[in-house]
Order: sequence, then C-alpha cells, then structure tokens
Amino acid sequence: MGSRRRVSCGQELCHVPELQNIITSSSAESGFDFITIPIVNPRYEREFHPEKLASKRQGPVTRSDLLLASSDWSSLVVGRISPTIDVDSKVPHIRANSEARLAEELRYASHLGMPAVMVQLHGVNHTNLARIVSNHITKGASFQVWVQVPVTPPDTAKYEEGGEDAEEDTTDTWDWWNRFRLVANSNSKINLCLSIVENIPTENQVLRWVGEPMKTVSIPTSMFLTNKKGYPVLGRQHQALIRRFIHLDIQVIVRGPPRSHHMKFYQQYLDHLYQQVPVGDPLQQFARGYEDYLQCPLQPLMDNLESQTYEVFEKDPVKYSEYQAAIQAALTDMVPEEEKEDKVLVLMVVGAGRGPLVRAALNASEKSGRKIRVFAVEKNPNAVITLQQQQIELWGDQVTVISSDMREWNPPTEDYADILVSELLGSFGDNELSPECLDGAQKFLKPGGISIPYSYTSFIGPLQSSKLYNEVRGCKDETKHPMANFETPYVVHFQNRFELAPPQSLFTFVHPNHDSVIDNTRYEELSFKIISDSVLHGFGGYFECLLYKNIMISILPATHSPGMFSWFPILFPLKEPVQLKKDDTVKLHFWRNVTKKHVWYEWALSEPLAVPIHNPNGRSYEIGL
Repeated sequence: MGSRRRVSCGQELCHVPELQNIITSSSAESGFDFITIPIVNPRYEREFHPEKLASKRQGPVTRSDLLLASSDWSSLVVGRISPTIDVDSKVPHIRANSEARLAEELRYASHLGMPAVMVQLHGVNHTNLARIVSNHITKGASFQVWVQVPVTPPDTAKYEEGGEDAEEDTTDTWDWWNRFRLVANSNSKINLCLSIVENIPTENQVLRWVGEPMKTVSIPTSMFLTNKKGYPVLGRQHQALIRRFIHLDIQVIVRGPPRSHHMKFYQQYLDHLYQQVPVGDPLQQFARGYEDYLQCPLQPLMDNLESQTYEVFEKDPVKYSEYQAAIQAALTDMVPEEEKEDKVLVLMVVGAGRGPLVRAALNASEKSGRKIRVFAVEKNPNAVITLQQQQIELWGDQVTVISSDMREWNPPTEDYADILVSELLGSFGDNELSPECLDGAQKFLKPGGISIPYSYTSFIGPLQSSKLYNEVRGCKDETKHPMANFETPYVVHFQNRFELAPPQSLFTFVHPNHDSVIDNTRYEELSFKIISDSVLHGFGGYFECLLYKNIMISILPATHSPGMFSWFPILFPLKEPVQLKKDDTVKLHFWRNVTKKHVWYEWALSEPLAVPIHNPNGRSYEIGL
C-alpha cells in the first residue's frame, strides 16, 4: 500500500529570460512546485570600487520584483547565489568584491521575500561565507539558507591525477557541511541540500546524513537512465538512496538539461518513487506529525492523567496483548490443571487507570480456565469513576475497585496478591518512578507471589541531531535556571538523528525487591566507541522490560516490539555539542538520585573532554514522589 504522500519537486534553471512564462511551463506543464534561479544573472559583472568602470554601469542589477506577485516570490522561487562569488578568496580585491556582491544578493532575496536562498560548498574553506550568511540571518532575514553539498567527495582521479589541492577536494563532504554549520552556530535556518552524485555513500555515511537538518535533495538529470518504455528512471542504488531520505519530508530538486525527455517525466517518476514508500507499522502511523517533537515526560505519580492521555495509550495494539499473554502464562504455571476448578488467585492491578490491564487479566483468566479475584487500585479519582462504572456494568463481584495510592493501601491478609500487575514504566524504564511505587506496593504480595513486570533495564546511547539541539536551544523558560532547557530530559520520537554507537544497558530494577535495605539510587559509567566523525548533541534513552519469563516489551531499537507506540524514547541533551572523530571514546557518567520527595538524574562526560554535571541537585528537572 502506498503512502499517498506527494513529492514536493523543484526545477533548477541556469537562466530565466521570461520568468512568468517559465513558472507557468514548469508548474502547469511539468508539475514542479517551485523553481530555483540565479538571483543575479551570472554573466552580469559587478564592481564596487569607484575606479572600476563597471561600478558606474547604469540600469538594474537584476529583474524587477514587479514581474511576480509577492505571494509567488515567497512560494514559487528559490534564489541561488552567483557561483563566481568567492568570499573566502585569499586575493583581497576578489574577496572584497565577492563580499559586496553577496551582500547585495542577500538583501535583494530578503526584499523579494524568497522562502530560501541556496549557496554551494566546494571544500572545507568557507568560514567567511558561513560568517556572512549567519550574520545576515541573525539580523532578521526571513529566508532559509540551503547549503548544497555533494553526498560523497568528487572523484578527481577519474578525470586527472591529483595535484597539490587534491587533499581538500577529497575531504569527507560531511566535514565541509559540519565546519560551515558550526561557524554559523548551528542556526536552525541553515539547512542542508544534499547533491546526489554518481558515487553511492556507505551505510554509515547515509545514516550520518539522515541525522542532519536536510531540506532538499538535488538530483542531476545525468543520474537518470532510460527504461525500456523510453522514460527516465534512476538506477536501483540511487533509488534506494533517495528512499532513505523520503521519511525526512525532503523536497527534491531536478537540475540539468532535459536530455531528450520532457521535464514532466522526471517529476512524475519522482512522485512515483514517493508513492512506493509504505505507510509503515502502527508506530510510524501513530507518530506521524510527532517526529523530533519535544515533549516533557509525564509525572503520573505527582499529576493525575487526563482522559485523552489514557485513551491514547489504550489504543496500543501490542502492549496489552503482551500483558495478557504474560498473565495467562503466569496463571497456567501457578494453578495446575487439576486445581483450576477450586483454586482462586488474587490478582492486583496497581495503577489501574481506566482498566485496560483489568480487562487483559479477565481475558487471560477466561482463556487459561483459571479463576481470579481482581483488585483494581488507582489513585486518580477521575479514573476511579470509570473503573467503578465498568465494575457495575461489566465486571461484577470479580473485580473490586480501590481508590487509593498503592503505597498507602493496606488490605487484609486474606486479600494479599498472588500476582501484582502494573504499567508504571516511562520512556527510560524507571523515570515514572515504577521502582518506588512497586517497592511500596510489594508489602501486600504473598510469599512466592510474582510481579508483572518482574524486571526492566534502561539503555542509553550517544546521538547526533542538529535539529533536536536547536529545538532544545529554543525551549528557554525565563522562570527556570538559565540552563534548564539543556538539563531536562525530553520524550521524542527520533527521526532526524544519527546513532554514534550502539546503546548500552544502564540501570536494572527487579520486582519484588528482596533487598534488606531498598536503595534505588544508581550510578554507572559507560564507554562508547564512536563509529564515524560526528558531533555529539546528547544521549537517547530506551528500555527493555521482562513481563513474565521471556515475554518482553521493548523500545530499544534493536529489540523494539513491532507496532508498539505507548512510549517514545527519551533525550538527555548536552549544553554544548562535542566534536568527535571516528574511534574516539565517549565516557558517560550517569546518576539516579533519590530523596524522600524527589528523584532526579544527573549526567556528565569525562572523555574525550570533561563536560560539567548536567542537572546538579535536580535544579532543572526532578520527578515528584
């Protein structure tokens, strides 16, 4: 089944003699959504030194803004900076002339209200260009800047033997982009235009590009082949490459001459390529629109959840079926076949919410043929109303609803539980205080009684994501500590990110907890070997949870329960990005701290460089007990 998403496709034009006619033919006849054009004709020489004759030239520098309506300039036309501009030239007069020309073009693009301006990188030395572009944006430019970079280095050996400058030409092109955006302070208006070339990047290179703020992919018509029916198509490797980027909602630019085809066939082919991308599993469908969107973690122990929140989680097609399977397996193991008519087990659902686990338990009882009495314990008085109504209408005497905090309820001994069932996990496993809740509730578990879940482990791994870094940077709250936005974990459905090393296990909690003195503080030191030159922006957190025996639910990417969407991962940001080289070791220190009233996390780096403790004493983020 196709995703029914339509490609947003632009056409790059070298010269535009009749702008209005070109837009009509490109849009109406060829199906393109926008065009990219030079802001100034590349052959129009400009001089600004008073002794140069060209500085006295009369007439307009470029076309008038009256050619199009403002709404067309701001939606149909993307400007390109003249390719002969070289503001990083070592020749002073060339650099000065280029700076003046660039300023003129950027000003005119702002005047026209263009949505974006394209600049092209040819190597690592574009520091002055990054400075000028960043300064122009900082002063209030409304347009985005699309920085065009080849997906892989140019193969100079294919054309001639490398000379003295060959080293710069063959530098990893990601490094060209990385240096540019870092000098420009990772500005959120500076985005990537990835130029597709003949060479196919490696898997790690592709994953790293996916972690960048990519807006467009530029494909030359020379990359297209002609199929048996005479239409332009991409080879299989280039098809696969484009598909890797489609989920980022990129726009595609076609550049180059038609090459014996009408331009509309290129647009139609790319649209067909988009249509072939599958809808995805329930998680992808549920998460659409929430990609890379920062959310504060829930605090259900301190706050009462709303009906809408319960409703969303109850729609999960996987979680409750796994819980039901776990309860059914436990009932079958605990009650032999010969005792199933007489023996009745007590099952407690602690944190029952609106009752999905109660329903799962009753279904498991029916399927296994084992009898149970259920206690549904819930502290939220609003959810208790829903439980009581279901008890009257559906469940009858088999279910008893208890309106109480599980840590404070004291049932009579005869009502102690054989099975304690809960769904108290957060995106990081323990971050919604499941350990503290279940430690308080295990007092009414019979000797030999079990907990579902019985174990869960948090995982954490280093991430690169310029987009998420900018999102966090923009989350300032004047009422909190100045660094609070970088010391708060966020629930995020990761998309525009690159995993710099596989996640590793961090903290494990087991229930029931038989330690003589229960202590849920934790500290771990983890070392990660970085797989590629990259920038560390933070750490992604996940969990694996064992419900009963080998029945598991997980949001760890390697073992993710297919289709489960109740939890998105969690992000622990860093205040400052850290530059990394391939095979560098990143040493992370992570603490879970507990007092009588709060739980909070602290994190820091000691390698490859020391980074200050984030969230000391829970000054920016803590979870209320």
